[in-house]
Amino acid sequence: MDTLVVLLVLGTMLFFWWDSAGARERAREVARDCCARVGVQFLDDSVELIRLRLRRNTQGRLCFQRRFRFEFSSTGEARFRGQVDMLGKTAEGIHMDPWPP
Repeated sequence: MDTLVVLLVLGTMLFFWWDSAGARERAREVARDCCARVGVQFLDDSVELIRLRLRRNTQGRLCFQRRFRFEFSSTGEARFRGQVDMLGKTAEGIHMDPWPP
């Protein structure tokens, strides 16, 4: 019985790690594409997780809702922040701080 519990916990941890890696990669793609679309530079080619919680999707299933932060620059001198909201591996929205033209 103890072995079963340990395997269940390890399996859950592995699933969470795999799911988080996929969501992080998708958020990075969304942020990079958005920066390219508006003509700014996506900095550091990375996103960081700043919020994690459970929420229901449109089908009523529980999913992880994650908010990722990224940085971008319009001139290469100043850094500005943006956020990507993900529900599962689906981008729900993106927000970018205002920047000078």
